[in-house]
Formats: sequence, C-alpha cells, structure tokens
Amino acid sequence: MKKIAQFCKESYAELRKVIWPGREDVISSVKVVLVSTVIIGAALGLVDLLLLLGVRALFGG
Repeated sequence: MKKIAQFCKESYAELRKVIWPGREDVISSVKVVLVSTVIIGAALGLVDLLLLLGVRALFGG
C-alpha cells in the first residue's frame, strides 16, 4: 500500500511539471488533424475507386 501512495505522490509531482498547451495551440493542432484526415481519406478513396475500376476492367462486372 505504501508503494501505491508513493506512486500517486510522484505522479502528481510530475503532472505539476507539465506545460499544458494553450487554447490556440490545441485549436491549431485539431485543424491540422482534421485537414490531414480529410486529405488522406480522399486519397484512399481515390485509390479504392481506381482499383475497383481496374478489377472491373480486367474481370468484367
């Protein structure tokens, strides 16, 4: 039980040292993630469509 209490104290001390990002940093990061997700999704959708058309052209269907 003593080790658990020590772990909790040390964890709390480490969390106090963290420099948390500000609101603007978080918003900027979210924008980057959303744009990246849309771009990668569109690219994968295009590849999927091209493969589908290729398979249909080869095997008819």
